[in-house]
Amino acid sequence: MTEGIERWKGKTALVTGASSGIGLAIVRALARIGVRLVLTARRAERLEALKSELEAHGVEVLAVSADLRRTDAIDSLFRTVRNQWGGIDVLINNAGLGWRELLETVDFTHLQSMMDVNIRAATICIREALKDMQGKQDAAIINISSLAGHRVPPGIGGTFYSASKHALKAIADGLRQELVAENSPIKLGTISPGMVETEFQTVAAPGGNYAGYEYPPLRAEDVADAVLYMLSAPRNVQIADILMRPLSQPH
Repeated sequence: MTEGIERWKGKTALVTGASSGIGLAIVRALARIGVRLVLTARRAERLEALKSELEAHGVEVLAVSADLRRTDAIDSLFRTVRNQWGGIDVLINNAGLGWRELLETVDFTHLQSMMDVNIRAATICIREALKDMQGKQDAAIINISSLAGHRVPPGIGGTFYSASKHALKAIADGLRQELVAENSPIKLGTISPGMVETEFQTVAAPGGNYAGYEYPPLRAEDVADAVLYMLSAPRNVQIADILMRPLSQPH
């Protein structure tokens, strides 16, 4: 372990969307460096299985099933963490939803769910995390976004997902100004991967797979490594943005 990452040992990290894909890889990476973990996702059975796996290796784990589309569920999540562990030191805002939708036929049920998770839930989690982080020398918020937050993906159907990720970038940029104005030591970073091999693609485009791609996608573990890189930076260094894509991804 490097000196930079060592200082997070024993700290408490909340990972949203922890039960699969990028969130799961981040959880396992943080467990390896001795972080105490709060796991949340909608699928309770997966969370409990992951909790058992981690505890078998001596990791302290709190698993809270929650639908982040509901404000009361987020409030309950943070209340539970504060009651049991006194709050968090690290927030990994990873939960996200995405569907391919055309403007002329957009399903507003899908659109509302996507905005509720990708923007509103992420914002509420940040707000509550900031309350826990006041007065701490080491605290960090890392948003897992997408290259779609920097450009609209080629092809049709990605407009609204991209819009939600552009909004998350704007929120992070604005919050960073607030933190600097307060001379806050809280670190704020955003990681924006390109194509990653996870279940997410199946949800965004039912029946989709990677067979049609001419390049191998990123692994979830690649994104988890980027999280550790952000956390390992010295206290005086702010790694604000990481854009990453598969070597052969052309866009």
